[in-house]
Amino acid sequence: MLVTREEMAFDFQGARLDPVKDKDVIVWAVQQFLYGEITGVQIGHWLYNAPDLESARFLARQAVEEFQHVGNFLRILEILGAPPDKATWSVRFLATGLMGGDWAEHVALEMALGEGLVLQAFYAMIDTVDEPEIAAILKRGVRQEERHVDFGEQQTRKAIAGRPALRRRLLGLALVSLWGVSRLEAFMKKRLPMDHPALQRLPALVRHSVRVAELRLMRIGLTEVPISSLSAGRKLALVAEAYAGKLALGLASWVLAVLLFPLRLVGLAGPKRLTDTYLSDPLIARGGRLGAGTEAGTENSTED
Repeated sequence: MLVTREEMAFDFQGARLDPVKDKDVIVWAVQQFLYGEITGVQIGHWLYNAPDLESARFLARQAVEEFQHVGNFLRILEILGAPPDKATWSVRFLATGLMGGDWAEHVALEMALGEGLVLQAFYAMIDTVDEPEIAAILKRGVRQEERHVDFGEQQTRKAIAGRPALRRRLLGLALVSLWGVSRLEAFMKKRLPMDHPALQRLPALVRHSVRVAELRLMRIGLTEVPISSLSAGRKLALVAEAYAGKLALGLASWVLAVLLFPLRLVGLAGPKRLTDTYLSDPLIARGGRLGAGTEAGTENSTED
């Protein structure tokens, strides 16, 4: 990853969450994770839009891992003796309301930025929950989440290379995501018992997570300066440009779809899919078994 675990580390000053005394707090956190993993299962639809076979293979593996994570969080709820329940508005907004509209948005906003924030929360739970089995379950998922973030970072770098307009659009959309994270801080202050030693640190954790996200965006190449240093006017301009760009692209796609509909009926003028490009794909061109070698931007590991 472009941001190390050491850089992501947060000091809870020794505060811990007890699975009995603090059960409600842990259950609430796990319910938020569960919603996020359910949205992660939907990664499968990006297989249809994957730019190459390496990316498609990575996504296929990720979809399986997201199902594993769903099972992991259901197991944690079982340990705690609690049922699944709805996630908060902020989490639903971040996980579903900001789903990418194209490949670049997906890898930048959902994988690099979004899963980076999830990974930060995984680390926090591991460091604070005082229950060995729950901590072990979370640790098994961390390696997978780190791979997902790394893939998103590398794919975003590829997508924005030589495309300044796309870089600005992704940065504007990232600003909206980080605004959603800040709203989560306000909800925590209202919903959780802030007199608890560990929970008193949550607002600082949220701010730290935003700083880490800013660092990640800088190292990817979406911005040359920390987002926090941008003026309010500049931020608003980036967000406005991002959504204007999405609207323009949407209208253009609709017009083209109407104009090209007759040609698509006979298999012409459609978007390029893997079935159109596989013979020139590097994975096919180099030969050998499909399962050999490394995955897109990751190590080929049998762990987890």
